[in-house]
Amino acid sequence: MTPAGRRIAEAAEELFYDRGITAVGVDLIAEHSGVTKRTLYNQFGSKDHLVAVYLGRRDERWRSLVLSAVDACEGPVEAVTAPFDALRTWTATNTRGCAFINALAELPDPSHPAHHIAASQKRWLLNLFTELATEAGCSGPAVLGAQLLVVHEGALATQPLPLGTLAASIDLAHALVRAAAPAGG
Repeated sequence: MTPAGRRIAEAAEELFYDRGITAVGVDLIAEHSGVTKRTLYNQFGSKDHLVAVYLGRRDERWRSLVLSAVDACEGPVEAVTAPFDALRTWTATNTRGCAFINALAELPDPSHPAHHIAASQKRWLLNLFTELATEAGCSGPAVLGAQLLVVHEGALATQPLPLGTLAASIDLAHALVRAAAPAGG
């Protein structure tokens, strides 16, 4: 990506996350990135492609943070809830909830390139929870994976509200894993 492309992508990410995808036009992105609309279109082709780049970049950072949290765990049972540790870190600087949930709400057409990225991110997290639960020897790993995804997504969806649900969600995730983990795990 060229320096202008990076500036555009960074401006788009900030604007799309803070204001919403449909509320932000290419004129505003060009202005915030210090480029012309022509440069924006030359770099990304369309707003739809730029939205996909925005979500793709966030997805890469999120997955990296989650996998680092998993790698830092001392054992497989602890690793099952590692995405919640990553969530605590992530939400400290991302206070408007989940960019992927927000994008799915704003872009309901499954053929939109960004819709695919957002949906894939959720499937990835579900699969990760299920794989981690399987590796830890938890009973019903597919059910546990789905439960953990729902708790995780609930924490994200309520994050912009002053409800303080993150700590309760993390406690619930740990309780679900303890109940499903093998004895002495």
